[in-house]
Amino acid sequence: MIRPVQSNPVTARLADIAAQAGVSEATVSRVLNGKQGVAAATRESVLAALDVLGYERPVKLRRSSAGLVGLITPELENPIFPAFAQVIAQALTRQGYTPVLATQTPGGSTEDELTEMLVDRGVAGIIFVSGLHADTTADMQRYERLRGQGVPFVLVNGFSPKVRAPFVSPDDRAAMRLAVTHLAALGHRRIGLALGPERFVPVQRKIEGFVRALDEQLGVGSDGAGEFVQHSLYTLEGGQAAAGALLERDCTAVVCASDMMALGAIRAARQRGLQVPREVSVIGFDDSPLIAFTDPPLTTIRQPVTAMGQAAVRTLLEEIGGTPAPHSEFVFLPELVVRGSTASVPSAAGRT
Repeated sequence: MIRPVQSNPVTARLADIAAQAGVSEATVSRVLNGKQGVAAATRESVLAALDVLGYERPVKLRRSSAGLVGLITPELENPIFPAFAQVIAQALTRQGYTPVLATQTPGGSTEDELTEMLVDRGVAGIIFVSGLHADTTADMQRYERLRGQGVPFVLVNGFSPKVRAPFVSPDDRAAMRLAVTHLAALGHRRIGLALGPERFVPVQRKIEGFVRALDEQLGVGSDGAGEFVQHSLYTLEGGQAAAGALLERDCTAVVCASDMMALGAIRAARQRGLQVPREVSVIGFDDSPLIAFTDPPLTTIRQPVTAMGQAAVRTLLEEIGGTPAPHSEFVFLPELVVRGSTASVPSAAGRT
């Protein structure tokens, strides 16, 4: 009879922890029992394995918290935000910090209210993911006030020249170039772009990259590219509405600014009796968890969440440690993941 793995690491299967840490079971046992004779690096590997596998460390092995670090996200319904939260929380925990997740919800606390709550709790720093810093119409003085309070912070996804802080972003322009190049190689000539409101920096950058790629790949000038851009909301329903408008303009492929929007685009195509990808190709953005298991599996632009999240934590901890990062932006290259939602343009389409 196989016993289930217990949440207590002492009674958990040592083999699991040993395999994760790349050490022997005997070494794991020595670490868990606080025995001497284990190299510091090896001991850290075993403790990190406990964290990764979700086991609690024995009380005597737990480090005292180096402090609280706040993480503010817009919402958790879009799976990309829980993905960022997980990576950032794990990276903070490995460094001895305690992450405090603060999430905005419709009708709930605003970013400013969440920031004030975290500052009142004495956080050592804050990481903002897709916050107001990405909104070109927002007042950026809020971040200067936060800096005036002596709280270090890092901003993920979005950039403002008015905020003196380190930024971490994916290369949105390169992402659109990857998507358009892939679709053009498949023979598509009428390619649409479905994205969120134009006031957001990532949206503006995606449009720039998309328009440039249309010109380079298909000879569509900037004047004619506007026909292929449709703004909506970053939701399934928003993607459905935007894609519907693009399909009415005879687009045979739709690039979406999020995976959720892409699922909406697939729904829009099916409502019109069009098959994906035989008659309409769809590309998402993010490579959210479980998106490979949709019907069809979604071709998407993978946002380098792990690298970005770890960079945000590393930069913030350097600031906390007294080494401020310059007002700069760390830009990470995305990756095209080709699955089952893109195919060659239907020969009957033959549009130019």
